[in-house]
Amino acid sequence: MGWTMGTRVIRSFLALAIVGLAAGAAFAQQPRIGNAKMQTRSAAAGLDREFRAAVAVATEPTWIGYAMATLSDGQMCCWDSADSYRGNNCCGRCRLERGENQGISTCNDDKNTGGKVKLEAPRNMVILFRAENKLVEKIRTFSEDCEIDAGGVSVVWLTDVKPAESVALLATFVGDDGAADEKPARSRLDGAVSAVALHADASADRAMESFIAAGQPDRVREQAIFWLGSARGARGFEMLKKIVREDSSPRIREKAVFALYVSRQAGATDEIIRAAKEDASSKVRGQALFWLAQKAGSKAAGAITAAIENDPDTEVKKKAVFALSQLPKDDGVPKLIEVARNNRNPAVRKQAMFWLGQSNDPRALSFFEEVLKR
Repeated sequence: MGWTMGTRVIRSFLALAIVGLAAGAAFAQQPRIGNAKMQTRSAAAGLDREFRAAVAVATEPTWIGYAMATLSDGQMCCWDSADSYRGNNCCGRCRLERGENQGISTCNDDKNTGGKVKLEAPRNMVILFRAENKLVEKIRTFSEDCEIDAGGVSVVWLTDVKPAESVALLATFVGDDGAADEKPARSRLDGAVSAVALHADASADRAMESFIAAGQPDRVREQAIFWLGSARGARGFEMLKKIVREDSSPRIREKAVFALYVSRQAGATDEIIRAAKEDASSKVRGQALFWLAQKAGSKAAGAITAAIENDPDTEVKKKAVFALSQLPKDDGVPKLIEVARNNRNPAVRKQAMFWLGQSNDPRALSFFEEVLKR
């Protein structure tokens, strides 16, 4: 009896798994794209070949797209969503052929979803390339649950796309457009880098590592650095740590500090603290202090106070004072008062007084009264 019941359970589990796989395959075949002249083609023989063939005949506006597994645990929709006009900023109907705000808006909560609680975030994304006059103009990425309005134009939907082939295709737009300044080239570059970063595949890590290499143009490196912190998890954190510690460009190290700020990895705050204390550039140290203030917490406050006391550059000390003003008032105001009262550097004391004056805090007023009565 036990063996029979166990067999039934296994069979039921397998049946559910098959249903789940079929649902995933159904999504790959049927994207949520409306108002479109749809064509479906298989890319099993090679994505690059099928994609280039579709671009080669795109004399009129055409979107070419496919689905791909993603690391994103939020919803990626658009700033020009139809629902945005009704105060709902997340995952409404996205218009491909209308609106100027063509970036990605990500949401992880249910406050803008009409009260619907999502038990699980989307695990697939839709990557769409806009082609016209036989050239790719834009690359956009959406969550699988976004409703997309194609504006009546042709959409070529590709199935059987392999993750590594998707990454390789997107990387060609980074290589082609990395040094370009014109708006279409920047749009392709930014869209390609973000789409690569969101892939749930090891090939994306290798591509991102190539994007941040020292020989790449700064725009490529900066875009890739941001997405390392935003999307690539532990592997992205390791790459950022290496950049912050070893890269020769202060500008690039600044970008990496910000990427550490947006990272959710456990060691990110400690690495920002290290940069605030040890980076050779006063500008990088100052930026690290600023982002520490946004994180708050006892470790951040301690690092900011230490910079005021120990950093050799007065400008960095002043930035650290500003960072104190960004802490929650119960943390920042007492520390600002202490600096204004006791710091030996008059420029630093003056800066602390200024930010106390901006705080509108009763404790600051009491301190000013004390100073004026001396």
